[in-house]
Amino acid sequence: MLRIGFRPRLLAYHLIAPKTRSAVMSTRIPTSSPEEMLRQEKRLNHLSDRMNQFHQYFKREFNTLHELADIHARVGMPLSVFLEMGKSFIHHLTLHHTLEERHFFPLLAKRMPQFSPDHDSEHLKSHSHIHDGLDKLEALLKKWTESPSEYSPTELRECLDGFKEVLFRHLDQEVADLRGENLLKYFSVREIETFPM
Repeated sequence: MLRIGFRPRLLAYHLIAPKTRSAVMSTRIPTSSPEEMLRQEKRLNHLSDRMNQFHQYFKREFNTLHELADIHARVGMPLSVFLEMGKSFIHHLTLHHTLEERHFFPLLAKRMPQFSPDHDSEHLKSHSHIHDGLDKLEALLKKWTESPSEYSPTELRECLDGFKEVLFRHLDQEVADLRGENLLKYFSVREIETFPM
């Protein structure tokens, strides 16, 4: 006995009157204007754009510390002020990562494994490596605050170079993961637009 599968969509298509069928088939989804597309892109990218502002600031702070390591005095900056600048960098980046890990990553982790501690999160692993570097930097800054004569620009640069790659790669990857086109794989437009930042 030959059995023909039942296909409701195909049946519905053939049951529609020919005039109606051609009208349905010719209906097109209206295309958005370029201005509307730009507005939509801006709304979808608000997380990555805002995060990028923070991350560019951290890169500038890091690069400034690296560049001024042996010339801070020549540009009129006392060592104590320069060391405080380093402490501010540590404080700002630690605060940023703490807020991400406590408030922002848990929201993303519900659907994005790269932010989830249950999925060996690449972002959380990067945070750990970065903070190993920050701990070493903090110890050096403390030592030089207590004994300014021991300050070594070479030692400072070696410390910074020890975590620069993981820091900059992480900052860029996080921004890329928060781009609208990537978030749409995991969240609706409405959810993306209402994410706190």
